[in-house]
Amino acid sequence: MEVLSTLLRRAVDGGFLSGCRLRWRGGVEMMVSHLLFADDTIIFCEARKEQLTTLSWILAWFKASSSLRINLAKSVLISVEEVEEVEEMAVELGCRVGSLPTIYLGLPLEAHHKAISMWDGVEERMRRRLAQWKRQYISKGGRITLIKSTLASMPIYHLSLFRMPKIVAKRLEKLQRDFLWGGGSLEKKVHLINWEVVCTQKEKGGLGIRKIDLLNKALLGKWIWRFASEKDNLWKRMIGVKYGQEGFGWRTKESRGTLGVGVWKEIMKEANWCWDSIEFKVGKGTRVNFWTDQWCGNAALSQNFPQLFALAVHRNATVNEVWDSSLDQGGWNLIFSRDFNDWELDLIRDLLNMLRDFRISSEEDSVSWKGRGHDIFGVKEAYNLLAVLIACTFPNKCIWVDKVPTKVVFFAWEATWGKILTLDRLQKRGWQLPNRCFLCGCEEENVNHILLHCIVVRVLWEIVLALFGV
Repeated sequence: MEVLSTLLRRAVDGGFLSGCRLRWRGGVEMMVSHLLFADDTIIFCEARKEQLTTLSWILAWFKASSSLRINLAKSVLISVEEVEEVEEMAVELGCRVGSLPTIYLGLPLEAHHKAISMWDGVEERMRRRLAQWKRQYISKGGRITLIKSTLASMPIYHLSLFRMPKIVAKRLEKLQRDFLWGGGSLEKKVHLINWEVVCTQKEKGGLGIRKIDLLNKALLGKWIWRFASEKDNLWKRMIGVKYGQEGFGWRTKESRGTLGVGVWKEIMKEANWCWDSIEFKVGKGTRVNFWTDQWCGNAALSQNFPQLFALAVHRNATVNEVWDSSLDQGGWNLIFSRDFNDWELDLIRDLLNMLRDFRISSEEDSVSWKGRGHDIFGVKEAYNLLAVLIACTFPNKCIWVDKVPTKVVFFAWEATWGKILTLDRLQKRGWQLPNRCFLCGCEEENVNHILLHCIVVRVLWEIVLALFGV
């Protein structure tokens, strides 16, 4: 495809094709002639017959030089605005006429990202998959596996770019809940444990199923990380031209306006929590603010030393500007507006001790994700950061044992929460039943009695423990 790219670039440079020109803040301009992904291609040009003629010649030259043929039968000509002679232009090129919105690489182009209808395809795919499973008997342990491996992964592609409306997230989670507790049954089944508990980590007593809205936030937050960490990718340059950059190019300016900014505006809503978990790795120090960026310690120096920051003369200085290489082995040249009082000298000593291990180097400045030593953004870690953990002690290691069948483990998990449907719980749900243990007939049936204290159960436990030599 490099041959096609070269032909298109030369046509644009020669003025035969116009491409797509982005011009935004500060008069910055950028031109995009085409986009390539595997064997899919988008080519931009003006809606003029002479440009379509040029494009048809380029495709013919590409075929002759590479022995590859563009499948025009599967290609479409899409006009961004209304064009009178679009049919004739499509004939000139030899393809069909398409329209917006359309689907490209599985994602909608120019669709209203907040419209509920945009997510109908995701919900329909999930319902079709559930319809296949309804004809099978699947244990609850198997349902957990299917939810995590299949149902939860179906919307991820869309979630990685668009914010899902809350009503859609609730509908998809309801499908997961109903499948977990009811399987393929059409009748309503009891949901024994609250969904908020189900969606917590196994270590905290849940099943580790991820909530869709939090997963959506974590996936959108990855774009904040990518913009800061990636060097000079095409998508980053386009976003930077359109919205402008601030903070030495680590982030974009706030999205303003109502047209054409919705997707990135939603992504920018995740910037605060993302940047709370991002710190700078100083190299040359030319793109890191000494006082206001977090590069030394667990917070910015302006937060750790607010009194010193108030006295600093150059509050917007970079790390490189504060570093004095003329000193022996280099050192920090801090300039303040006045001499220090005796009670302020301890602050200076603490600051210098904190700076003692940092040096300027020849490497480029970069960002690092504050986590478990990986230094890079991970969706799983970001999700756990956003999730509200339940403050409880749960014997997860005694329950989630690899060699035990999942349906047995699931029952043990329900029993640990005291949520199995014993007679006392059925009575609380409105069932008119006499409550008497069906094994011993002596006491009322509840979770602790039927599993631990019943005289019949205790005999069974003694037999089982004896078999294992306990």
